[in-house]
Amino acid sequence: MAASGLAAPTRTEVLQLYRSLLRVARQFCDYNIREYTKRRTIDAFRDNKNLTDPSQLSAAFSDGKAQLEVAKRQAVVYSLYAPKVKSIMDIKPS
Repeated sequence: MAASGLAAPTRTEVLQLYRSLLRVARQFCDYNIREYTKRRTIDAFRDNKNLTDPSQLSAAFSDGKAQLEVAKRQAVVYSLYAPKVKSIMDIKPS
């Protein structure tokens, strides 16, 4: 148990969070936002892969879960206001 009273996440929970974040990143219509979310997820997990302290693990895991909720909400908002045309190549000349 960590000092904060929370148990450190298991490897399975961490991998589920990682996959969930990457899955949400794929839901963004805009390429730049999709790639930014994907890159940020990969970098954050790479930076935290050597954590061993249970309190730091719990803090990083809870931060990741919070980021997942933010990404889910943003994916919904972006999908509501997505452009009608995905590419400029789809625009028919008048």
